[in-house]
Amino acid sequence: MNNPPTQQLGLLLWLITPLITALLLRAFAGDGWKDFGLRPAFKGNILWYVASLLIYPLVAVVVLTIGGMLGLVTFPYFSLSLWLSVFAMGLIPSFIKNIFEEFAWRGYLTPKINSLPLNAYAGHVIVGLIWGGWHIPYWLFVLGRAQIQASAGQDLAAFIPMAILNISAASIAYGEIRLLTHSVWPPVIMHTVGNALIDVLIAQGLIHIATGMEFLVSPLQSSLLTLVFLLWAGIWLHQRRVRQQLARSN
Repeated sequence: MNNPPTQQLGLLLWLITPLITALLLRAFAGDGWKDFGLRPAFKGNILWYVASLLIYPLVAVVVLTIGGMLGLVTFPYFSLSLWLSVFAMGLIPSFIKNIFEEFAWRGYLTPKINSLPLNAYAGHVIVGLIWGGWHIPYWLFVLGRAQIQASAGQDLAAFIPMAILNISAASIAYGEIRLLTHSVWPPVIMHTVGNALIDVLIAQGLIHIATGMEFLVSPLQSSLLTLVFLLWAGIWLHQRRVRQQLARSN
């Protein structure tokens, strides 16, 4: 159809197919709706809603602060009002996109994997590997080699495995906040904030990372420091969930 990749029908089909599959499995394959997590479940979960809002901004601040201290990150267009305005503009489209994404991965796959006799971390990593693998067509055919090189400073051979590792680490945080709240909405919020924030920092060119150092200090989910701090957030959430379960059992 000679449209740019971001306006092609294939992108829409790629985005909605996991959710459609999950809905069909729930409706016709006996999976049911009990563990969908569609209710917001605000009662007793305000802390986790706040965490869903803050995890990505805090990770980005820490990573960029370390990068700045090392002289690897500069802020050529620092303007808080500009940052906030561009961030706010990205929230609504990101929220709509992430309803499709999170209703599939955290609304369906996370509770199903969690119902299996698996270690919690192993279960989250399984979800993360599937979720990451699902992104590969997007990276190859929508973003493409040139855009990935420009934003992440890596070729596809390095970017794809690093991004899947990051997504698997992030999957622990997403999965734990889903299991803590029994609701799919905190992961939707977390993902929405993360996407909108990255669009501000990277797509709008509001930060500059030293060439070749993107793999280390970028807020994108393809950098080593982002992986480390997202993994730490997931482990912290898991520990809180375990303590919560122990307190209830006592």
